[in-house]
Amino acid sequence: MTLPSKEEILAFIRDSKTQVGKREIAHRFNIRGAAKIGLKALLKTLNTDDGVERGEKRRFGEIGALPPVDVIEITHADRDGDLFAKPVKWESDAKPPTIIVVQPKVRGGPRGKGKFKPLTVGVGDRVLAKILPAGDDTYEARPIKKVAAAPQRLLGVYEFDGTHGRLRPVDKKYRHEVVIARGDVGTAKSGDLVAVEVFDVPNYGPQKARITERFGAMDSRKNLSLIAIHAQGIPDQFSAKALAQAADAKAATLSDRVDLRQIPLVTIDGEDARDFDDAVFAEPDTDPNNVGGWHLLVAIADVAWYVRAGDDLDRDAYTRGNSVYLPDRVVPMLPEELSNGWCSLKPHEDRPVLAAHMWIDGKGKVLRHKIIRGLMRSQARLTYTQVQAARDGTPDAVTGPLMDTVIKPLYGAYAALDDARGKRGTLELDLIERKIIMDGEGNIVRVEPRARYDSHKLIEEFMIAANVAAAETLASSAYPAVYRVHDKPDPERIIGLREALQTLDLKFPSPGEAKPADFNRMLGQVRGGPHEHMVNMLVLRTQAQAVYSPENLGHFGLGLKKYVHFTSPIRRYSDLLVHRALIAANKLGEGGWNPKHDPDLVDMCEYISMTERRASLAERQTVDRFTAAYLSDRIGAIFRGRISGVSRFGVFVNLSETGADGILPMRNLPQDFYDLDERGHRVVGRRRGMQLRIGDVIDVKVMETDEVAGSIVFEYAGKVESGEREELSPRREAPRRDMRHGPKKPVRRRR
Repeated sequence: MTLPSKEEILAFIRDSKTQVGKREIAHRFNIRGAAKIGLKALLKTLNTDDGVERGEKRRFGEIGALPPVDVIEITHADRDGDLFAKPVKWESDAKPPTIIVVQPKVRGGPRGKGKFKPLTVGVGDRVLAKILPAGDDTYEARPIKKVAAAPQRLLGVYEFDGTHGRLRPVDKKYRHEVVIARGDVGTAKSGDLVAVEVFDVPNYGPQKARITERFGAMDSRKNLSLIAIHAQGIPDQFSAKALAQAADAKAATLSDRVDLRQIPLVTIDGEDARDFDDAVFAEPDTDPNNVGGWHLLVAIADVAWYVRAGDDLDRDAYTRGNSVYLPDRVVPMLPEELSNGWCSLKPHEDRPVLAAHMWIDGKGKVLRHKIIRGLMRSQARLTYTQVQAARDGTPDAVTGPLMDTVIKPLYGAYAALDDARGKRGTLELDLIERKIIMDGEGNIVRVEPRARYDSHKLIEEFMIAANVAAAETLASSAYPAVYRVHDKPDPERIIGLREALQTLDLKFPSPGEAKPADFNRMLGQVRGGPHEHMVNMLVLRTQAQAVYSPENLGHFGLGLKKYVHFTSPIRRYSDLLVHRALIAANKLGEGGWNPKHDPDLVDMCEYISMTERRASLAERQTVDRFTAAYLSDRIGAIFRGRISGVSRFGVFVNLSETGADGILPMRNLPQDFYDLDERGHRVVGRRRGMQLRIGDVIDVKVMETDEVAGSIVFEYAGKVESGEREELSPRREAPRRDMRHGPKKPVRRRR
């Protein structure tokens, strides 16, 4: 009997909707008796190079194909509410196919009578499902029943010492030892960043886990940002369709746009900026009724022209919610062809924009405004340092010719806006932003305070004015708006602040009367004094978190009744939504909202507020990891820092030189019994009376670092009083050790 060719068998496997074994192949080609021995030998030669893979029980299927019934885990929902899932077991190196979950219906009532009721499944559920091919590497999953809850998922670095495998969790709060048997490693290698499932949690001893995902080798510090990307679930790969759409984008023409190309608009950004989505211009107002007033123009990249509601770029942008800026990389909201290309206001190139014309009086009061759609050509790409140097009398070859026509008018208009800002009582917190300087290998060279010039404030005030103009335009239209809201502080937090300030002999109004001006008055009282930092920290912690909302609640911190985000549609989805509403409200052409298909702004605002928090957490944790890596070579060194928080288990310290945050455990303080005074935000030694309060300057020794968890442990080295260090003997020299294999159990010591 003649056996079929290898190509014929491969074609049969690829055409089959389910995996097939030797029995199905023999039946298809009518192979019987001794000929099955030859078939068995032929099947042994099939491998992934042939486009097929072996499944369970020696069955074959096309690479990436799913079985007809499988256990899947629901991972997320899209903007339309559709659920998506992934296979729980996925052995292939190929990317898992897309699985769309079709909500099932089951009969209700006795003996199958009654209405159909949906089986409730949601994100995070594991279900046994019937899997049906839907074409284009996509499947439909029809859940049959829920299965047991998923084991705990952890992210960490897999380490193998030749005998045992362990996980270094990225969560600094996870204190359990996690071991991984050789049979549960999969394709991971020692040093890889992995995700594991903890399947055995005994009362005593280490927990057991199996590796479920491998993200790549953590063999370089430049990969530390990968931890935050995967730990926070930040999408970092665009869909093929979105990339194709971005690649097909072309230059916008003038058409019905207002021609702004003769106006000397300029962009002003940091030296390391790669995308330029806002440009500014100012000139004295020629209206005789507004002597001393100004005409401002803020032009913003017209992202809505390229990203239309519901298209592939829009879906990817919404999923991301915003760009994420990490020390060594950016996870952009839009592909590079747009974010650094057609939507970036590069000098001397035509770019489409939405622009806000604003006319203000000499004291910064906005008299009127108008939103238009135009085509601009940036006259120059300037930096904050450049512009400030020019303002201070040292222009360069680029800024010199722009002094009279561009830079001086910008500062003139800024002075008026700054005057208005002071009168409306904007909250003025003195917070220092740190900048990480890195070399080409991804190592931190130094950490320094980010410069803060008037040129920074100038751009901030111009952007705030444009955001207010957009908010007022939408508030008087029939179209919905995504407001940026900052609610008043919670009354209970105000009460806690008042109690803390009473310990410093400072008074503060009752919760119902507090205004930004009251906070500023109190901050002014302590500025330059020993309690300045403490009061700044307490005021910051009192404030509510700013979020996006379709309901206008005003912006407490800025002292504004209406506020939206309009000026950064390249990196914030909220701004893109505002642009679409403005286009529709002002009848500015294509790319606006269709009133018959308004989006669900409540859900969208909740989602993009979440993605903003996710990005902020990822950015903060990555800075912690890079800083811990930087200090790992300086174990035993003494640094000066400031206390940023107190708790029952220790004192939190922020280092002055690097901005690094770490913990000074109670065990590493001078020997004494310490009580936590929550009202006074301090810890107090019972016998020696030493007090450590938020804002105090102390010296600490670096004892332990863990770059994966981003944690640093200090030992007390002395308190700084009036510039002199008060030496207090620490309990004893703490052993030098790193934290890669988990912290040691605390030792109960005599006092």
